[in-house]
Amino acid sequence: MPELPEVQTTVNGLNKTVKGKKILDVWTSYNSSYHKGNDNIKNPKFFAFFKRKVRGQKIIEAERRAKNVLIHLSNGYTIIVHMKMTGHFVYDRPNYPFTRLDFTLNNGPSTKLGVNKHLVLSDMRKFAKVTLVRMAELEKSLHLEHLGPEPLDKNFQFPKFRSQILKRPKGRIKQVLMNQSLISGIGNIYADEILWHSGTHPLSRPNRIPGQNLQAMFKAMKKTLRKGIDLGGDSMSDYRNIRGEKGGFQNHHHAYRQTGRACTKKGCGGVIKRIVVGTRGAHFCPVHQKLFSSR
Repeated sequence: MPELPEVQTTVNGLNKTVKGKKILDVWTSYNSSYHKGNDNIKNPKFFAFFKRKVRGQKIIEAERRAKNVLIHLSNGYTIIVHMKMTGHFVYDRPNYPFTRLDFTLNNGPSTKLGVNKHLVLSDMRKFAKVTLVRMAELEKSLHLEHLGPEPLDKNFQFPKFRSQILKRPKGRIKQVLMNQSLISGIGNIYADEILWHSGTHPLSRPNRIPGQNLQAMFKAMKKTLRKGIDLGGDSMSDYRNIRGEKGGFQNHHHAYRQTGRACTKKGCGGVIKRIVVGTRGAHFCPVHQKLFSSR
């Protein structure tokens, strides 16, 4: 599933390619009776409303909130897209595979017939969520109201990080880091990497983790997420950027999906292991990542 760096990479790409363009038409192959009555485009009735509201509107800009792409329109509405497991936006790539949503865009004020551009959402497994909310109601909408603070905000400093983590004092730190109501945007990949850098076992209890490890975790969080953005996201799975290209963070994993490989921490000598925490895999080094537990 795309996490904060992948979503931010997508947003950066959208602002470079479709900002200022007008939506001429929109098409989708999402259609599910399971979503009848829901406010997403998999509900045909909602898609009809969605189409009426977005056609003819200019894309003002895109931004990110947690793992959501927000596309602001000139009529005061915002398209919210959660790309889920296999979703990614691609621009100007005709016949792109697994296209489920297609925006036809003008190509500037002098657009002529046949030169329109397309922004598509590719989603092999059809799990992505697309909805529409008034911009003024975004933060209070059911789609965003539950989200915790943004980890890369300049105002999100260590005291706030520590207080958020300690809201689940007896939880398992891997799950706590991934809890979107505590800190938004961190998922499976980056949680493993943050814990590797901070020397903390994924089963550690937050109220037992020493202050120096929490400090190291906070610094690793900021550094690792920024590195993920700088490298264009992680494409070990399905994620691709706006041009349909892979990111590069998957080439810099120390823990995630490195099971059986030697730990790359200098002088460690450990071998990366995998365990299940909740329902998710956790990859870690049993030598330098210490278990801080009340048990």
